[in-house]
Amino acid sequence: MLKNMISPIQAWLISQGRCVGCGKPLDKMKSEAWKNDTKKVTCECGRIFVYNNKTKVYRRALLDEV
Repeated sequence: MLKNMISPIQAWLISQGRCVGCGKPLDKMKSEAWKNDTKKVTCECGRIFVYNNKTKVYRRALLDEV
């Protein structure tokens, strides 16, 4: 039941370009160029995201991407 409440909030935060852990804007965090048209963004709290330059969307990095 708790997961049903948390996942919509996390999806909303990512759609706003904010970290799901601390809520800080991801565009101000450290990033590095990565694969084709993507950037790897690391938040201050340690969570890792992938930013797609074409679609301009953030997503959480998968375990094999970390």
